[in-house]
Amino acid sequence: MTELQVGNVVTGIYKTGKYIGEITEVRPQHYLVRVLAVMKHPMQGDLHNPKDADVLFFHERKALSYREQANIPKQMVKPFEGEVPDYQESLKEAIEKMKKELIEAGSEWASMSLQALDSLEKDFYKLF
Repeated sequence: MTELQVGNVVTGIYKTGKYIGEITEVRPQHYLVRVLAVMKHPMQGDLHNPKDADVLFFHERKALSYREQANIPKQMVKPFEGEVPDYQESLKEAIEKMKKELIEAGSEWASMSLQALDSLEKDFYKLF
């Protein structure tokens, strides 16, 4: 596979979120990617104990911000084809999709995750 270049628009998975962004720097093991849109909102809770409500600290995880840069391992970055959606709209859609999945899951972890998302919406996102 040919190496991606600075300026390429890509998708990248960072922690448990998935983003559309632009490569701003090529590093030996990573691409530095500037976030342009959110495809999948990060999971809430403890990354080391996924989907577990009975953890010491239940983390509230916000999505990377518009134009925030993230060091993403090369194997987690793929070329993106198509039109890049508006950041705010993409974030709103990613949150709605995650909420729907959490409601369907119906577990204690899902309930705690919904509370964390509500808190993020009020404190950080101001989408509605």
